[in-house]
Amino acid sequence: MNKPFPILYIAEADAEAAILSSGVLAYLTDSVPNAVFTVVGSRASAPLFADLPGLERLVVLEREGRLDWIGLWNQLRGTDWGLIVDQRGSQISGRLRRQKRAVRVAPEPTEDPVHAVVEAARVLQLDETPVPRLFFGEETRAAADALIGPVEGPVLAVGPGVDWIGKRWPAERFAKVAAALLGDGGPLAGGRLLIVGDQADRDAAHTIRFAVHRHRVIEAQGKLTPLQTAAALSRANLYLGADSLWTQLAVAAGVPSVAVFGPSDETRVGPWSGRSVRGPRALEDFRVIDPGLNQHIQHMMDLPVEPVLQTARDLLAQRRAETPEAETADEQL
Repeated sequence: MNKPFPILYIAEADAEAAILSSGVLAYLTDSVPNAVFTVVGSRASAPLFADLPGLERLVVLEREGRLDWIGLWNQLRGTDWGLIVDQRGSQISGRLRRQKRAVRVAPEPTEDPVHAVVEAARVLQLDETPVPRLFFGEETRAAADALIGPVEGPVLAVGPGVDWIGKRWPAERFAKVAAALLGDGGPLAGGRLLIVGDQADRDAAHTIRFAVHRHRVIEAQGKLTPLQTAAALSRANLYLGADSLWTQLAVAAGVPSVAVFGPSDETRVGPWSGRSVRGPRALEDFRVIDPGLNQHIQHMMDLPVEPVLQTARDLLAQRRAETPEAETADEQL
C-alpha cells in the first residue's frame, strides 16, 4: 500500500478567487491517488472544500495579522509536506518543511493578462488548464436535494445577485430571458426555475419568479450554503447570472453558464468554458465615468435582453449537439 502523500493547499481568502483556482486542487486529487490534503482558507473560502476527497484537515484562517500567521505556522510545522501549493503567495509556505513547493507569484506588469483559471494552473506549470471543480459529499447533496425535490424536465438556474450595484443587471431582464427559455416553444419549455443567491437577493428573486407559474419555481436564496448551492446548481441544464460568486459556483458545478458583464473584466473572470455577454461599452469606457469602479451607479442598464437570450439559446444548442443523449431535455430547441 502506498504511503500517504501529504499536500498542503493554501487557498485564496476570496471565495470567488478560490473557486476560479479550484481546478488545480481537483487536478491533484485525480493525479495523486495516495494524497491526503490539508486545506487552508478563510471563513468564506475554506467551506468550499469541505467535501474534497482525501481531505484530512480544513483550517480556517480567521484573520491575516502577524499573530494569525504565526498560529497557522504552529499548526502546520509538525508535518513533512510532500507538496505545498500556495495560491496566496504567502511567506509561510517557504518556511515549512516540504519536498516541493508551488507558489503563485504576481504577474509582471508587462505581461499580457490571462484568465484567472489559466493563471492558477501556471502554479503547477500544467500543459492543460484544469477546469474549476468543487466536490459534493452525501450530506451536501442531500441538503440541496431536500430543497429542490424531485425534478422532472429541464431546470434553468438564475443568480441575479452581485456584490456591487454597478454589476447588477435589472431583475426584469433576467425574468424576460427566463420566460423565453422556459415558455412555450423555448428550449427549456415546461422546465423549472431555480433562483440562487443570498437573502439580500430576495427582491430580485421576487421579480424573476413571475417568469413562470409559482409551482415551477424553486427559491434557494439564503437557504443553502455556497457549497450546497453548487450542488443544487449541478442539477441545472443552464445557468444565467452576472459577475458574481453564484456564477463561479455554477461553473465549478459543471453547468453551462451565461454571464452578463459591464464594469468588470470577462477576459479575467468570465465563466470558464461558458459565455460572457456585454453591452455596447468596453470596460475602459466604464472607467472613464467611474475610475475606481466603486460608485453607486447601475452601469448595466445599456445591456438589452436580446443578446443575452440569443447567447443562452446558442449555448444550449451547442451542448445538445455535443451531447446527443441530452436531446430529450432540450427536444424543443
